[in-house]
Amino acid sequence: MLREAILAAARNGRIESVVTHAPVSRSVVRRFVGGADTAAAVEATRSLLADGLTVTLDHLGEDTTDRAQADSVAAAYFELLTALDTAGLTGRLGMLNSKTEVSVKLSAVGQALGADGEKIALEHARAICAAARAVNATVTLDMEDHTTTDSTLEILRQLRVDFPETGAVLQAYLRRTETDCRDLAHAGSRVRLCKGAYNEPESVAFTKRIDVDRSYVRCANALLAGDGYPMFATHDPRLVEILEDRAQHYGKTDFEMQMLYGIRPDEQRRLAAAGHQVRIYLPYGAQWYGYLMRRLAERPANLTFFARALATKG
Repeated sequence: MLREAILAAARNGRIESVVTHAPVSRSVVRRFVGGADTAAAVEATRSLLADGLTVTLDHLGEDTTDRAQADSVAAAYFELLTALDTAGLTGRLGMLNSKTEVSVKLSAVGQALGADGEKIALEHARAICAAARAVNATVTLDMEDHTTTDSTLEILRQLRVDFPETGAVLQAYLRRTETDCRDLAHAGSRVRLCKGAYNEPESVAFTKRIDVDRSYVRCANALLAGDGYPMFATHDPRLVEILEDRAQHYGKTDFEMQMLYGIRPDEQRRLAAAGHQVRIYLPYGAQWYGYLMRRLAERPANLTFFARALATKG
């Protein structure tokens, strides 16, 4: 019920107005969002890179409802990539990864726009991939609810013909994901594994936390046993320990850990100091309210976590 209440609040314009104008909100935004515009995102990226971390940036926005809005989101990524390059914050670390990349939600660039949505999203994603490659950056396609999984993986397949460095995201709470991990754990493939954030039916997703965690480990094993480049997105200390152990078991050194901006920054720096590549998911943009509310809805216990995070830098 709490989760449903949070999601309802995310869609309530009156509550959004109150929250976004509350003084405490400024502290929340500074801690968990990399600023409202491109310039702020560039400075946040500069700071993270100086700490020995790598970055993936996500331009925040509301649901895209028309072609003009999809075009605008794509343009925001072009502006961001140009600004990052001008600031000297791009550059490849290898054939498949870069110190700064962008994360793109296909729904934001047109995927949901009717019969032509997939075509529109592919066109925009292809243009973003080309712009990223031109400045020695990379692109990862974010995954959304399960109804878009097949479409997203098909767009990924088409993009990888010309841009094989394009990253995928798979969600461990979906029952299909272990198979998807095995299919994508091939040479030249970048895959980010996360737990999952949407309210999915039990028929397609694990709903108990222990089952999601077990699935995460099985999926991680599949990725580590393969020849691809795994990217493990988790803040769970127990899972981090398991991942380090499993990587050692498979003799895998070419992988990275990923965490959200503002979440466990001390652990981010600890992992980097221990020799791991650590990438920070850095959201930015004026539409931060929906992003934070969805993060809270992923797991209502995050309400306590976010409150504690505001009171500490650990």
